[in-house]
Amino acid sequence: MQRTITPKYIEPRTLSPFQRILLTTDGTLTEILEAYLLEKIKLVKLSEEVVKITKPIPALDLDIGNQIIERKVLLQGKISLNNFIYAESIIVPERLDNKLKSKLIESQEPIGRLWLEHKLETFKEIIDSALETAEELSDYFDIAKEDKMLSRTYRVFSNKKPIMMITEKFPESYFTKNHKNLFY
Repeated sequence: MQRTITPKYIEPRTLSPFQRILLTTDGTLTEILEAYLLEKIKLVKLSEEVVKITKPIPALDLDIGNQIIERKVLLQGKISLNNFIYAESIIVPERLDNKLKSKLIESQEPIGRLWLEHKLETFKEIIDSALETAEELSDYFDIAKEDKMLSRTYRVFSNKKPIMMITEKFPESYFTKNHKNLFY
């Protein structure tokens, strides 16, 4: 079950200040987390594959048969080994420069760091935020399957073309006064 974050479903004032920052800013999430947690963040790739799409993806201006990279990752503390964020990306490889494309596939670097390293000019547009049950993601965060996760989905543009769409999720209980392992 997924619900869009609007005043109808989620009252922004019920979120902690840091949860609001994570859901609404267009900055690089890795850098924001490191500043907040005082810990370096590393990427853990769960899966990554190149596939041809069988349904159009209007948000990326893609038709059936276009090739994409589907990538699922965790952003994890280098010292604590806590998983802080789960992210799914749909990337259009033909719209990336070859060096960035290779690095994206071969490295263990978060996408935001690769944008900085390659000095890629980007524009991010948040297209959705949601509150949904954790389901199978609960194992990554040591929470119950019925616990809630907050998420945001955004498109990334470069050279005025959408190059990827990213959905980032974290437990609703994270980054609050009551969460035992995280700063507030």
